[in-house]
Amino acid sequence: MSDSDKPKLGMRAPLGLKRTVETGKVKQSFSHGRSNTVVVEVKRRRILGKPGEAEPQVEVTPAPVPEPEVQKAAPRAPEPAPAPAQPRQLSPAERREQTERLQRENEAARMAALEESRRREDRSRQEATDEERRRLDENRRQEEEARQQVERDPQEAIAPAAEEVATPGAQPAASQEAAPERPSGSATPPPRRFTPVAPIRRPEPAKPVSRDRKGDDRRQSGKLTVTRALDDDASSARTRSLAALKRAREKDKRHHQMGGPQAKQVRDVQVPDSITVGELANRMAERGADLVKALFKMGMPVTVNQTIDQDTAELLVTEFGHNIRRVSDSDIDLASHEDVDAEETLLPRPPVVTIMGHVDHGKTSLLDALRGTDVVAGEAGGITQHIGAYQVTVKLGDRITFLDTPGHEAFTEMRARGANVTDIVVIVVAGDDGIRPQTIEAINHTKAAGVPMIVAINKMDKPGSNAQRVREALLQYDVQVESMGGEVQEVEVSATTKAGLDELIEKILLQSELLELKANPDRAAEGTVVEAKLDKGRGPVATVLVNRGTLRVGDIFVVGQESGKVRALVNDKGQNVKEAGPSSPVEVLGLSGTPMAGDQLSVVENEARAREVAAYRSEVALRKRTTQAPTSLESMFSNLKAKQAQEYPVVVKGDVQGSVEAIVSSLNKISTDDIRVRILHSGVGGITESDVTLAAASKAPIIGFNVRPNAKAREIATRDQVALKYYDVIYDLLDDIRAAMAGQLGPEFFETVVGRAEIREVFSAGKHGKAAGLLVLEGYIRKALRARVMRDDVIIYNGSIASLRRFKDDVPEVRAGLECGITLEGSIDIKAGDQIETFEVEERERTL
Repeated sequence: MSDSDKPKLGMRAPLGLKRTVETGKVKQSFSHGRSNTVVVEVKRRRILGKPGEAEPQVEVTPAPVPEPEVQKAAPRAPEPAPAPAQPRQLSPAERREQTERLQRENEAARMAALEESRRREDRSRQEATDEERRRLDENRRQEEEARQQVERDPQEAIAPAAEEVATPGAQPAASQEAAPERPSGSATPPPRRFTPVAPIRRPEPAKPVSRDRKGDDRRQSGKLTVTRALDDDASSARTRSLAALKRAREKDKRHHQMGGPQAKQVRDVQVPDSITVGELANRMAERGADLVKALFKMGMPVTVNQTIDQDTAELLVTEFGHNIRRVSDSDIDLASHEDVDAEETLLPRPPVVTIMGHVDHGKTSLLDALRGTDVVAGEAGGITQHIGAYQVTVKLGDRITFLDTPGHEAFTEMRARGANVTDIVVIVVAGDDGIRPQTIEAINHTKAAGVPMIVAINKMDKPGSNAQRVREALLQYDVQVESMGGEVQEVEVSATTKAGLDELIEKILLQSELLELKANPDRAAEGTVVEAKLDKGRGPVATVLVNRGTLRVGDIFVVGQESGKVRALVNDKGQNVKEAGPSSPVEVLGLSGTPMAGDQLSVVENEARAREVAAYRSEVALRKRTTQAPTSLESMFSNLKAKQAQEYPVVVKGDVQGSVEAIVSSLNKISTDDIRVRILHSGVGGITESDVTLAAASKAPIIGFNVRPNAKAREIATRDQVALKYYDVIYDLLDDIRAAMAGQLGPEFFETVVGRAEIREVFSAGKHGKAAGLLVLEGYIRKALRARVMRDDVIIYNGSIASLRRFKDDVPEVRAGLECGITLEGSIDIKAGDQIETFEVEERERTL
């Protein structure tokens, strides 16, 4: 295009048809701030319609080649319109451009509609504002006119108002017309005159706001927009939000309800022996900072988490205007011995009978004969290693609860526990074996518990059994049976042939009648844990013997340092029961942890109380473990001696709490002055990864008594080379640990003096050595024997004999009374008159 063809300023554009090609620029934005401007041409298709028809929509196509124009058809009204031509297939690029174009058109239409709506809202808002301003101006003008009229003639302004007050329902026009017709001489009193007051014309009430939500911008009225920020009109000032108005109304409401400052509430504060400042503030419902400030004024710079004593807490409670209640930490614990049931609430209960005696005297077999079961067949080694609790119903319908205790010497605490929870003790003595150590121990436990005993002489079917010999042997331990003029009942039985069992049952029932056993079943249950274990599928399980009350499913209880809720009760036959009365043995599920055997179970009112008691007992137990005894000279020497002894660390895991307790006690007993057992951890349940990790840190073996590790624990044990030892009989366990401890100490060496001699003369032997001429005084001297040289009873040499000669010949041995010559290995400091002592060293395997 030349310069002459270019349009100049002020020139009119030439006439022509509307262009079908539109050119525009599109700015493209890319990442990192880059942009690009491209020129886009859009070609529109021109469609000519028939006369009278609506204007056809313009279809924009991005095709680069223009389509030929459609010829204009002759107008024929009666005939129908021809069928539209088939649309041309669009390429993907054209379809994408068409979609983008339609999106742009829709967005532009939407923005135009929004702008029109905003303009309409602004227009209506401005009209409402103008109307409000006009109404206010009108009200202000009317008030000004009323005030001017009152100033000119007060009586004329007040009279219409008074008439309006007197007849509020009458029309004003009627009142004004009736007034002139009233005769002057009427008896009606003249109207009352009022003192001029302020104008009584009130402003008109505001018109009700329309509920039409369209165009309602009350929620948006408090927001600041660009238009309002640039508008100087006072009506566009920002107002308080709805939330602020709600807060103000709530504040006024509270102020009216309270009616002024609220009186301080005085509380009864329970203060134990020691309490933290924060806890005291919570109990007083005061701010912790206020208590700290008060303590600072007292000269005690403390923090909220520090502990103060009871006296200081009393000063704080009194200063803040509360009442103090002093309590002791021991008050938290349950005191069941103080809770005595009334005599009228007691009902008869079954007796609790404990079977005790020496190992392998037939205690469990006798109990199996009474129950009609075979427990012995399932016991490892044929010996009982747990306390078993069973309830038997005899022929007469009476029930008897039996406790079977182990007879091995390691289970002393189990037997003592069984004697403490029982009513009657049956001591089983084998007729062919007589009185044994654990029989004597059972007699002592029974006497210590103060319960009656019955002697059952078992195995009377075996040849060689002598019941009379057993009766005579019992006299040594102050046990006199009835057949020998005493008070202790005895019966000859046989668990194999079941001979004498009925007589044993009769004696037990007779003894229980004499004791008059009673308990209150209608109260919160209390019981004793006979045994406890950690079951893989059921969690912690405790065998509980109910002493009084009734234990039900759902009861909340505390037992020792643990608490829980009864989820299930299982009797000795494996059946689920809903409740268990006095003297009933049941397995309790739902504990938070495994309790210790012998712990007392008590049902409490709620879970908070149970957790409080359990936490207090745990704290007391921790304090006992960590508290050190006062240091004395004897304790210092014993600690020094204990540090010099070697340690044999072990980790003990068992199936039940009683077995673990017995194993730990037995291991501590086999400790000596040279080596002692150190129990790293003992617990109930299978061997876990944490047990293996703990044992690996100290290179300690893990003892599993009737338990096994899981797969992960076995893998870690193999990787860390931790020894896993499994046992099911306590004999084998103690023997192996004793042998391992002896092996760690190593063999013992014993010296035996075999000869003594005196040096008579010292000779030179070689360049540097010396030879000693000896006279053998005692025993003999051999070559290669160990020897020590003493001068004035002080050892100056300890070694061995290098050579032994008599005259000029080497000899293997020289006896007492003969002379010889020797040389010592590495020693030249010998003189005539020194004493030589020869000895042999014997190596022996160490035993504990």
